[in-house]
Amino acid sequence: MNERKEQHYPKFVDLIVWRESIKLSIEIYHTLKNVKDFGLRDQMQRASVSIPSNIAEGFDRNTNKDFIQFLYIAKGSCSELRTQLYIAKEINLIPTEKVEELIERIKKVSAMLYKYIKTRIERFQVFIMFINPYSLLRTPNSPLKGMIYVKKIY
Repeated sequence: MNERKEQHYPKFVDLIVWRESIKLSIEIYHTLKNVKDFGLRDQMQRASVSIPSNIAEGFDRNTNKDFIQFLYIAKGSCSELRTQLYIAKEINLIPTEKVEELIERIKKVSAMLYKYIKTRIERFQVFIMFINPYSLLRTPNSPLKGMIYVKKIY
């Protein structure tokens, strides 16, 4: 599968960004399995699970607008997880090398989400066309007669 070409994905499990975020979440769980700071550990695990979960939930929504919103939420969870990793590094819960490795993976997923959001906005916009109701009240020679307005939504 060529990652650069736009493709139709029939299921969220076919999305490359979803697969990468699943791998990231699993890696977070493995990294944190012996961490005794339960509050931070649990919050990091929830943030990591939130990324693929929001991608999946948004995918199965009925509108592109909802999907984009959930992709933004997943991207926000990437930033949340990065922040928590910086904290974990500073309080010596996770070795610096491991934190840097995980942060690079999170940046990759976040960049993939950004590109996917941008693609959804640019290529899958819906246009609603309607006739100006006031044009129906004008005389036949009115410049507003039959005017069509286009409203961009997604």
